[in-house]
Amino acid sequence: MIVTPATLLNTGVATNAAMLVLILIFLIPVLLQVRRAAHEARQLIDRYPQKSVFMRVRCALLFAVLVFASHPSAALGQSSSSCAGIHVKILNIRNSTGTVACALFESDIGFPIEFLRYATNITVIRIRDAQARCDFLSIPPGTHALAVVHDENMNGVLDTNWLGIPTEGYGFSNDAKAMLGPPSFSAAGFSYDGQDMKLTISLHY
Repeated sequence: MIVTPATLLNTGVATNAAMLVLILIFLIPVLLQVRRAAHEARQLIDRYPQKSVFMRVRCALLFAVLVFASHPSAALGQSSSSCAGIHVKILNIRNSTGTVACALFESDIGFPIEFLRYATNITVIRIRDAQARCDFLSIPPGTHALAVVHDENMNGVLDTNWLGIPTEGYGFSNDAKAMLGPPSFSAAGFSYDGQDMKLTISLHY
């Protein structure tokens, strides 16, 4: 076979075209998710107009987490599961609709209802095959508690019926029970030493 400059040029064009197609296949879903994340962040900000600028930025970052949770390959470096932190596997998710929101508290203030205002860390994860995991990195040692919500309709709140009984899944660290109201921070609290820690939280519906 005789290799000519024209042959090399055609091969190079075909290779570049193939690479461009692969990039677009990856990039388009990410861009669509970014657009949706921005829209959801805007809705959340509008829902809480009285919050400070800090809280508004925090809400936007919350949904930015959602983007990279949906496309983990977009992140560079090692997987978060290999980093020291609190890694929470969510069990008993009844379907793959919506998201799972995990809120980490370091004190009893606002626990667990006022998570947007008092939670030290919030992670929102897309559910894949009825599975989800929340990762919290660079968490200082101390006593912490977790509240988890299966936000099926993605409206940013735990929906309840007219009696105030939750209609979406929820759970707490230590499998703390909600008896005529949410559990206390002490009931859900656990000690964290700053090293790698794996927890499981089962949802209740």
